[in-house]
Amino acid sequence: MADDGPVEDYPTEIEENLNDFESSMSSVQNMVQTLVSVSRSDNLLKLDPLDRAKLDLMSAYALNSMFWMYLVTQGVNPKDHAIKQELERIRTYMNKIKEITDKRKAARLDKDAASRFVRNALWDAEDKKRKDTAEHHQRGKHIRFS
Repeated sequence: MADDGPVEDYPTEIEENLNDFESSMSSVQNMVQTLVSVSRSDNLLKLDPLDRAKLDLMSAYALNSMFWMYLVTQGVNPKDHAIKQELERIRTYMNKIKEITDKRKAARLDKDAASRFVRNALWDAEDKKRKDTAEHHQRGKHIRFS
């Protein structure tokens, strides 16, 4: 009689959370398998130094996050464990890389173009005299159509 069917003595929220957790873990497992399937030296040779740092940080963060989850499943409070400081350290490095990336994307000042804009925008007395004389000469000429 104990095997008559599934016993639902727990809320459906728990089942939903467990299903979400399981799908997340399988997704992480697929990503880790993809990352591990290619040799590390092949990955690093294709990347520039900034992307190498991003890859290393992402790998370290993912592994430490999985260890965090392991601690939770074992009933250990990860907030009291050294893993918390390690994750914070990795986050600071991730923020540094983000700042570097943002600086690269930031607009840069083209000094030559800016000086041309300023030079052409400034009023010059000689330019004013040349414009006045050119307008004066054009006013005297009339075009006749027959």
